[in-house]
Amino acid sequence: MTDNTIEIGGSVPDFELPATGGDPIRLSTLLAQGPVVIYFYPKDDTAGCTTEGKDFTARHDAFRAAGVTVIGISRDSLKSHEKFKAKHGFPFELLADESETVCEQFGVMKLKNMYGKQVRGIERSTFLIDRDGILRREWRKVKVAGHVDEVLKAIDVL
Repeated sequence: MTDNTIEIGGSVPDFELPATGGDPIRLSTLLAQGPVVIYFYPKDDTAGCTTEGKDFTARHDAFRAAGVTVIGISRDSLKSHEKFKAKHGFPFELLADESETVCEQFGVMKLKNMYGKQVRGIERSTFLIDRDGILRREWRKVKVAGHVDEVLKAIDVL
């Protein structure tokens, strides 16, 4: 587990991951269309992750109106992502980082306490990348309530 390797104001390395919708997604392809919000979440179909996904869904039109693409990333399988997305009607793609490569790149893998045991997992985090591939904002240890509105406000200053 490494600390965050991408600094605010620094360039985000390109990556490609399997995604819902059938085709892998490459960051550079998304950036060609405009800024990107990447939110990392711990696990498909758990309470907090479902609420966060629904919050991004509720504000999806505002993100699109601002020309911003939203994607979610976790370590779950593509099959799990497809079910999660279909069940809740998410209008954005979910990317499967089963090898944790992109999670490590963004420094979101952390040791967490769960029922008194230390487990390695994703720390809920969100990143705002401008169209030039520069990291403009990051939110770590995200609390779901009100988070999506905070991200939208940050987009206004891009």
